[in-house]
Amino acid sequence: MPSTTLLAVSGSTLVAVDLGPRPPRRPPRPSRLAPYARLFARPGAKGFTAGNLIARMPMGMFTVSAVLMIAMTRDSYALAGAVTAVGLGATAVVGPLTARLVDRFGQARVAVPAVAVAVAAQLALVLCVRADAPDWTLFAAYAACATMPNLGGMARARWAHLCAGDAAARHTANSFEQAADELCFMAGPVLATFLCVTVGPYAGTLSGAALLLVGTLLFAAQRRTEPPVAAREPAAGRGLLRRPGLPALLVTFLATGAVFGSLEVATIAFADAQGRRGAAGLVLGLQAAGSCAAGLLYGLAPAAAAPGRRFVVCVTAMACLMALPLAAAAGTGSLAVLAPALLLAGMATAPTMVTGMGIVQATVPPSRLNEGMTLAVTALLGGVALGAALGGGAAEHTGGSTAFTVPAAAALTAAVVAAVSAALRALRRVPGGRAPRAPRAPGTAPTGR
Repeated sequence: MPSTTLLAVSGSTLVAVDLGPRPPRRPPRPSRLAPYARLFARPGAKGFTAGNLIARMPMGMFTVSAVLMIAMTRDSYALAGAVTAVGLGATAVVGPLTARLVDRFGQARVAVPAVAVAVAAQLALVLCVRADAPDWTLFAAYAACATMPNLGGMARARWAHLCAGDAAARHTANSFEQAADELCFMAGPVLATFLCVTVGPYAGTLSGAALLLVGTLLFAAQRRTEPPVAAREPAAGRGLLRRPGLPALLVTFLATGAVFGSLEVATIAFADAQGRRGAAGLVLGLQAAGSCAAGLLYGLAPAAAAPGRRFVVCVTAMACLMALPLAAAAGTGSLAVLAPALLLAGMATAPTMVTGMGIVQATVPPSRLNEGMTLAVTALLGGVALGAALGGGAAEHTGGSTAFTVPAAAALTAAVVAAVSAALRALRRVPGGRAPRAPRAPGTAPTGR
């Protein structure tokens, strides 16, 4: 061990005094953000993430922009809602097909032309609205936007490729991507509303189309991080819905999407009943902010050794926290009390989605990873549409306060489905749960069963 020496002056003589061994230096404490620092230190990670975030921002812009554009020019929220609903249905059909092409031919070869078609469809929608074309042209143009690929799923596929064999890094990456989704859905509507109201009714759609095209080109240009096209396994040709556990997981995602859709409508109706509809966007932004913050913090936690068990815990926590908005709205009738309740309720959604997406990645074959994640997103979107319809009906017939029973019930449904699915999986692993038939002794006759 090195020693410490002190030079001292004694009269006219310089004397060296040995002070004994030098205490060892303490190693620097690792930063709490070290998992994210290590993640983005990987070559090419920052480049593809920047392009992907630019391309994903329109996720939260297009629907709001289309609704405002049609409502402001044709004075019909009913028409605007119908057009966006048809577009959502088209996405549910076309999205998995586009993802299957991405798995077969690669991200860059499919994403760029698919986005080009979606951008052209957005421009066609603007032209049809501006030219006062028949209503059916709006439905056709917006439905053609369904070719837009699942850009978040492609980013997660890149992380899965870069973090192969490192479960902790993959967990951190999935947490970051979920936080990025929440950021896009939090900032996108605000940006779209600002552009449509202050610049013009077409500004939101045109800006979203530009961001989508530029971001996708930047993302696709990062070829060194693009995962190679995986060889299809012999069993990969079967439908993904036949994968054990995946149907129940998609049902859970469907119920989770219903939480999102009904919560948004219930909040808007509650604020409107108080004459403060303009504050609904800010209050909903708190729910997304809570989810975004929870997603980033969740990425610092260790990866789950038993993802299925943790998924049940996360969904159950979401069901418990979703009772807070209902209690705040029905018990106080105050928007100021509802706001922090939504902030807390949002903190369970990101961990639920991160864990669920991780299970999807582990369940589907590598050659169909994009398709599997797109199925999960499709289930979410279907749940959003269902929840919006149920929440809107409850708000219209029972009032804004009681409409919060819909997201609470949807979260409880998700928890029950997840718990039952986990219990059935555990039962199959028990020797008595599904015991194999004992072999017959040679020379004995069958029992007749």
